[in-house]
Amino acid sequence: MPEVWTDKALSMLISRCAAIYIVTRVNSSKGGFICRANNPTEKKFRRDSLFIDKDGKLTHFNKKNVSRKKGGSLRGKGWKYGSGFVDGIFPVLSPVGQQMLNFLKRETNTDRIWAALDTLPTTNATWDDIISVAVQLRMSKKWNSIILMCEWILYKSSFQPDIICYNLLIDAYGQKSEYKKAESIYLGLLEARCIPTEDTYALLIRAYCTSGLQERAEAVCIEMRKNGLPPSTIVYNAYINGLIRGRNTSKAIEIFQRMKNEQCQPSTDTYTMLINLYGKANKSYMALKVFHEMESQKCTPDICTYTALVNAFARDGLCEKAEEIFEQLQEAGYEPDVYAYNALMEAYSRAGFPYGAAEVFSLMQHMGCEPDRASYNIMMDAYGRAGLHEDAKSVFDEMKRLGMTPTMKSHMLLLSAYSKVGNVPKCEDIVNQMHKSGVEPDTFVLNSMLNLYGRVGQFEKMEEVLNAMENGPYATDISTYNILINIYGRAGYFEKMEEIFQSLNARNLKPDVKTWTSRLGAYSRKKQYMKCLEIFEEMITEGCYPDGGTAKVLLSACSSEEQIAQVTAVIRTMHKDMKMALPA
Repeated sequence: MPEVWTDKALSMLISRCAAIYIVTRVNSSKGGFICRANNPTEKKFRRDSLFIDKDGKLTHFNKKNVSRKKGGSLRGKGWKYGSGFVDGIFPVLSPVGQQMLNFLKRETNTDRIWAALDTLPTTNATWDDIISVAVQLRMSKKWNSIILMCEWILYKSSFQPDIICYNLLIDAYGQKSEYKKAESIYLGLLEARCIPTEDTYALLIRAYCTSGLQERAEAVCIEMRKNGLPPSTIVYNAYINGLIRGRNTSKAIEIFQRMKNEQCQPSTDTYTMLINLYGKANKSYMALKVFHEMESQKCTPDICTYTALVNAFARDGLCEKAEEIFEQLQEAGYEPDVYAYNALMEAYSRAGFPYGAAEVFSLMQHMGCEPDRASYNIMMDAYGRAGLHEDAKSVFDEMKRLGMTPTMKSHMLLLSAYSKVGNVPKCEDIVNQMHKSGVEPDTFVLNSMLNLYGRVGQFEKMEEVLNAMENGPYATDISTYNILINIYGRAGYFEKMEEIFQSLNARNLKPDVKTWTSRLGAYSRKKQYMKCLEIFEEMITEGCYPDGGTAKVLLSACSSEEQIAQVTAVIRTMHKDMKMALPA
């Protein structure tokens, strides 16, 4: 049985030195793998000093810098939550490990997987291979495979599970939002008298937050303190990450403030998460504020930080600011990668400069950075937003020519480009192509067709699509009914519009700001000022706060200076109250 190490887990995984390496072959009849020793007279193969660097080259490292006991295994070593691999060192799998990895990636049947794992010898080398493969599966986000392998260790193998096995299971279940199973593994860990680490607590907290159970996450923090282990940067990062994934962004900001109040120094990852959070909320000014705070704390931004900030400005269509940060990224010594170029392209796209995005696309290729599928999607979006549907189609065709399979998003962007110019036959053709290529249209695609038919006045086809959505496998959402309310309201079919609005409660859908604004717009166009005020008051009573579009629609209903002054005063008062209520 491999020896259990109790010192702090190393942040890299290195296959143990093998005097005689193992060769594997697939057993075609059982679908498993069989191990056999190679001829001892053949040349011995040492691989404990090899790793693949960030450029993908096979390189040697100094074994003296790696703290391992002579003859020991990787029990409890190799993978550490929140740190990944140090200095770009990735494990070089043994032949057995590589065969095991390939098998687990293609096999899903529990019995066949466990039967294959049962053929492995219970040696230190096997344990190293198992952990190496588990880490590789985690990098590929193969959570089900990790669960099957680690549960085999727990319930069927003769190996004694250690903390890394439990942590991998908690992580995998947490990623799948199966918090009860993650909790069960944690309790099993305690029953097995295995001491939880800060990684264990971090993973459990993230699992709870991802599932929206912030109270349980808080209870874990309390337990940590009782055990004399106050939450560290890794734990707080997991806490914030889980809250963001659980879409509880206001609580994530609160925990970030608590982290600083408790004198726990935020890391580069912490600041990057907050910049991403504000960027996705279209608050680029707040993202920049966090970036400046990061610099003032002598915390060095990495390429992900700069890219997140470029993305924040891109979402607001602020090209100049996005360019400025892109330049800072290069001045800091980082070579832009495909994500950084894509973020800058997105800025030009959202600002309405498709040819600017095209220049960045060409520059990326010139600099030897290969565009990915997202790059082509951004270019399609850029052309589509500008009404250049033929250019968008050319990008779509080029992507296919290069062997990149268009995704659902690719089809949606092309559909949006033709929908913008009201080309119904082409849009119908795109939906048919999706069916033929095996890409089933989703709610967004059908909403787009619903909107297109409504805008061009083809109400019969619009209602056919709605009927297919309500009675078929495609789910309707609030956007579906917002489109209908807007279309019927613009066409003057007020009774139909109100009927749809009143049906939302029975459909378990809550009207959002677009719903109320579309309804207001119908009466505003008829200058029915009192009706608009009545709906506006109802909107506020229901707890839905207006945005800039609502204010514009309400003002357009006014037909006198007195009414304009009245509406302006109401909006200003509400805006002031909202600023006081909302967190900074």
